[in-house]
Amino acid sequence: MASLAYPVNCQSWAPFAAAPYSQCSHKFSVHDALTLLGPNALGSRIISSLSQKQKSSMYGFATEKLWEETDWEKLDADLHYWTRQLRPVQWYPGHIAKTEKELKEQLKLMDVVIEVRDARIPMSTSHPQMDLWLGNRRRILVLNREDMISTADRNAWATFFARQGVKVVFSNGQLGMGTMKLGRLAKSLASNVNVKRRAKGLLPRPVRAGIVGYPNVGKSSLINRLLKRRMCPAAPRPGVTRELKWVRFGNDLELLDSPGILPMRLTDQAAAIKLAICDDIGDRSYDVTDVATILLQMLAKLPIIGPEVLSKRYGIDADACFGRIFLDKLSLQLFNGDVGQASFRVLSDFRKGKFGWISLERPPKQVVN
Repeated sequence: MASLAYPVNCQSWAPFAAAPYSQCSHKFSVHDALTLLGPNALGSRIISSLSQKQKSSMYGFATEKLWEETDWEKLDADLHYWTRQLRPVQWYPGHIAKTEKELKEQLKLMDVVIEVRDARIPMSTSHPQMDLWLGNRRRILVLNREDMISTADRNAWATFFARQGVKVVFSNGQLGMGTMKLGRLAKSLASNVNVKRRAKGLLPRPVRAGIVGYPNVGKSSLINRLLKRRMCPAAPRPGVTRELKWVRFGNDLELLDSPGILPMRLTDQAAAIKLAICDDIGDRSYDVTDVATILLQMLAKLPIIGPEVLSKRYGIDADACFGRIFLDKLSLQLFNGDVGQASFRVLSDFRKGKFGWISLERPPKQVVN
């Protein structure tokens, strides 16, 4: 694995050096931010009458609006560059290969498929072969961990999938939000199953819905919330569910809980790093310090976080750039120089939402014909 040299300034990183875009965010004044909202948005009298809190709120909205228009693609390009020289993230336990084979057989029995993704990284938790496996089968897309993204993120993804004609349910598997809507939608999409059975003189049967997705995206927690009891093993780490299991939800819906499935080889390492950051892949598959370093780089560039939030949280002076230098300072301040422990702290804080509601992805641009 390539060694990570310490950054000296914004132009000298290794392997994060010479990224295609600057690591330092441009700072706007409150006046600049308000101006971005439109030339006639606010007059000078209105601006002067606003409280500092109101001005700061509008500043955040305006800078994020400008950032969204140009910089999500730049951040993605930087991320691909940063991962280029790192040890590849790969994780494919033996049970996944067995699950994939069994799941393909069970798909033949399913009336509707519920695909669960992590709302923080919907694209990175999309299996590249899922469309091929499902064919024309009815599908519901669940973006779980809705509580860990902003309203702007939620609206962006809702709009993106609506334009594609995909049925989307946002959920919080831990608290149960969205689960009842999911149950009703699954039954309604597969309602024609029993219409056809009755026409053939057959008795109605429960609708069969398979729940599939990457490891640790919340499939089992979602089922347990639907059933209002713990029927499927669930824990906040990947690889807990090891076998397929059918469970009954009332008299008219059966759910198939399945282990997380991943491609045999993760060719997109930028997506793999996001899986590691969000704890959607086994921790033995990656170097925790590399992943924490990249996370700090990403958070420092996001307008709703930035260097100031990171510095305030950990009591460390802001540098021109964030990454390994910041991690080293954190290790010296809190962990007697143990960079590994500092890395775990940063990743744990992100996973627990300590930095606020953050998505690491926004929808790709859609081509309008």
